[in-house]
Amino acid sequence: MDEKTEKSLRRELKLHAKALGIPDGSAEIFIDKTLESVRKSLKGKSIITSADLTRLIVKSLEKYNKDFAYVYQNRDTII
Repeated sequence: MDEKTEKSLRRELKLHAKALGIPDGSAEIFIDKTLESVRKSLKGKSIITSADLTRLIVKSLEKYNKDFAYVYQNRDTII
């Protein structure tokens, strides 16, 4: 995962966390640990789809906050 993608993901995750009312400190920890986990999972992979990336993020977020994971997974379908 390149720096630009990670920066974009971090910004998007912060917005979702804020919408859920997750305190900033907790959100930062969740996001840092999630992105670290995703980085480790992607290490050595040359091709990855957006569905793969979403699946990895959701899987990691579920460890910290199930609502956060749900909102991220359904971010394009929630009205």
